[in-house]
Amino acid sequence: MIWKSVVGKLWLTIILLFSFVLFILTVLLLEFFHNQSMQEAEQSLFMTVNQVETVIREHEDYAEVLDIIWETTDEGVGVVILLNDGTVYTSLRDADKGEIKQLFRNDEELKSALSGKEKVKETTYLPSVLNGDDVTQATIVGIPLNTNREDGAIYAFQSVDSSESTSASTTKFILIAVLAGIILTTVFAFFLLSRVTAPLRRLKEGALELSRGKFDMKVPIISNDEIGDLSRTFNQMAKQLKHNISALQEEKENLSNILSSMADGVITFNRDGEILVTNPPAEDFLSYIQMDESDLDVPNTTSHAPEKLLSLFQEVKGSETTKITEMTVQGHDWVILMNPLYDAQAVRGAVAVLRDMTEERRLDKMRKDFIANVSHELRTPIAMMQGYSEAIIDDIAQTPEEKKDMAQVIYDESLRMGRLVNELLDLARMEAGHLSLSKSEVEIGCFIDRIVKKFKGLAKEKQIKILAEMDQADSVLFFDPDRMEQVFTNLVDNALRHTPQGGEVRITQRTSENGTVFEIKDTGVGISAEELPFVFERFYKVDKARTRGRSGTGLGLAIVKNIIYGHGGKIEVTSKLGQGTTFTFFLPAKK
Repeated sequence: MIWKSVVGKLWLTIILLFSFVLFILTVLLLEFFHNQSMQEAEQSLFMTVNQVETVIREHEDYAEVLDIIWETTDEGVGVVILLNDGTVYTSLRDADKGEIKQLFRNDEELKSALSGKEKVKETTYLPSVLNGDDVTQATIVGIPLNTNREDGAIYAFQSVDSSESTSASTTKFILIAVLAGIILTTVFAFFLLSRVTAPLRRLKEGALELSRGKFDMKVPIISNDEIGDLSRTFNQMAKQLKHNISALQEEKENLSNILSSMADGVITFNRDGEILVTNPPAEDFLSYIQMDESDLDVPNTTSHAPEKLLSLFQEVKGSETTKITEMTVQGHDWVILMNPLYDAQAVRGAVAVLRDMTEERRLDKMRKDFIANVSHELRTPIAMMQGYSEAIIDDIAQTPEEKKDMAQVIYDESLRMGRLVNELLDLARMEAGHLSLSKSEVEIGCFIDRIVKKFKGLAKEKQIKILAEMDQADSVLFFDPDRMEQVFTNLVDNALRHTPQGGEVRITQRTSENGTVFEIKDTGVGISAEELPFVFERFYKVDKARTRGRSGTGLGLAIVKNIIYGHGGKIEVTSKLGQGTTFTFFLPAKK
């Protein structure tokens, strides 16, 4: 609708204002021309009566020339001569002179001329005696007649219609001029207002573009007036807005990157306990806690804080203080630090920082276990060496054979301590990334045969079969033969120790697409599912009641894993109680 636009409103205002001014001006002009016409009519009537008076003064027998005077008077003008003696002369034909005499003598205004005092004028309804209809207005003027011969008054009258005919033509002209003015004003107003509002429409389009996120747009500046200043200010605002939005976006991205790269989880809550912002560690925590609180078949999609966090949030919101708590979820230990967030008046939410302490506590436990295990492993050989050395010093051993046996025990325990220390040093270097490998090309068949021959005597002694299967015995791999022999020695030795009499240990090699897969499989006692995840940890022993004769130090599998990883491979174990254990590791092909 045009009335809802600026152009329409301004145009309507201008037209109404212009029309009001023209209306007042038209009324004043019509009144002016009407008065002017009436004055001209009065002046014409006075000229007529003055001419009649002049004729009467100049002619003694004026009655003879009156007909000539009536012929020369203007059309529509009537003349009446009323003498004091009652004589009436008039230009009206068939008029009742008696009634005319009564009319003028009874009118308070008009009879003043009869008394010779002053000239008179009156606008009244034209009576029927003067050929009127008592409806039409007429102007009547009169002057006293004072001559040596006659006294009385001369009256002239004329209908207002004759004057108003001139006023009507003038009114028509004025109305046409007003209508033309309104039309020209409308055209000019639309043209002017369209030019004035065109920059405003461009500003509106620019504002819409800004609302859509297009901050590079500019409004053209086509003038140096206030609208031009407004366009210039709008462009500056758009530029500043783009700068501010870019700064906010950059700050938001920086904050998002910081949150994403944090090892600790971060969760932000609003005042109603709804989750607003999370980072990946926090999402992991929420997924764990939802597993505890909801059915896995019906995932929890609510944005509200889980029950375990909601109680902590209510405490922080109520006390407006920082709260710290610990929580165990799905086997993970979490420490949660929650702080209130404030606005100008009250708490508007809270932020929680979550740290997964599972690995730290596991490492702390491993450190304690390591110290305890090393102490435990060293205490026995040291005690035995100390006891047998005291027996030798105190001459408890009488014969040379007894002394030799005691010395042999001390020597074996010292070797055991040295092996423990060397394995600890090797493992420390491996885990620190200082594992040095002397790789060379090794034929698989010869290498596996050497391992089998190495353990054939021990297997025969325990009545255990040791077998080797290879799909490509002549294939060549690139690895450190000494380190890989250490791997096979640990795995085969463990298999023989945990396999009962009559069992079997099988070494299998098969070539895959990217390398070679080895399997060491036994038919021993097996490992429970609860203990499988820990078999590659230091000092971990499946059978803790086993004697130390050939139980080892508990470092062998940890060393095996590091050697395999050092070659770019991977190792895994599968086992069932009473059915045996299979260690499978993969070595990549030479690149």
